[in-house]
Amino acid sequence: MDPVGAVVVTVVVVALGFAFTNGFHDAANAVATSISTRALTPRVAVAMAAVMNLIGAMLGTGVAEVIGSGIITPPEGISGLVVVLAGLAGAIAWNLVTWWFGLPSSSSHALIGGLTGAGLASSTTVHWDVITSRVVVPMFVSPLIGFSLAFLVMLGLIWLLRNAGNQSTTRGFRYAQTLSAAAMALGHGLQDAQKTMGVIVLALVAAGWWEGSTIPLWVKLAAASAIAAGTWSGGWRIMRTLGRRIIDLDPARGFVAETVAATVLYATAFVWAAPISTTHTITSAILGVGATRRASAVRWGVVRTIGTAWVLTLPGAAALGALFLWLLRAVA
Repeated sequence: MDPVGAVVVTVVVVALGFAFTNGFHDAANAVATSISTRALTPRVAVAMAAVMNLIGAMLGTGVAEVIGSGIITPPEGISGLVVVLAGLAGAIAWNLVTWWFGLPSSSSHALIGGLTGAGLASSTTVHWDVITSRVVVPMFVSPLIGFSLAFLVMLGLIWLLRNAGNQSTTRGFRYAQTLSAAAMALGHGLQDAQKTMGVIVLALVAAGWWEGSTIPLWVKLAAASAIAAGTWSGGWRIMRTLGRRIIDLDPARGFVAETVAATVLYATAFVWAAPISTTHTITSAILGVGATRRASAVRWGVVRTIGTAWVLTLPGAAALGALFLWLLRAVA
């Protein structure tokens, strides 16, 4: 195999490795609330999330095309492939660090940060206009929408069910959470698997093996399978944070949080083609439903820790991407 081919294969393998880490890192996004409210057992919830991730990954390509052509434009040949590889390595490293500490940071922002950092450390063109409009703005807007919408929907639900029996209502929402968790997992696959697809296409274009930003079928299948396998492996550390440490959720609040988060994911993927963070979206929705109980019901110390991880993800992953670029060039 020629050197370019060997590097392309390496990038594809590492990209699928990123999808796998994304799966177990973000598995909590889809199923933590259902597990914490005992609507689903952990094994059933994770299996369902893996299947829905697989299906969701096949439903669109808008986000993949933004990642594949809108974040950086690496030079052709091995030098461009090394930039992509360094960005992926930085994103994976950040995912593993935050997973180890149980922090629900954004795999999406880790990937974008890693690619941006590797791009800045090289002669690669970085598309700041796309990063601003499709990454930074949604980074702040989507959690605000998730929080506000979840808060309002939960208030409306409380009013509608003010005279309903608590036991029967709780049982009904436990069943409903099966659907809302499935919808959330579908949205996770729709959003996050596409980011891996985009990186693989970025590498294929840099190698001169592909033109444009359309996604080959084999890339879709590979990325979908990798993220589903990662989800099946589970993300129990982060599940504890989202499902129990932020607020004690009941089935009704879990259902609303998942439904609102899934809606935001679908809207941004199909309408805006923005690679938003599933982690930010579900966490903000959980905060929104929690705030309808009382402000003190939310464990704000945990929220501050999560917020710090959010703020640090883009620059942290960018620094790691630049570091890996330096290491790869040093050993090349």
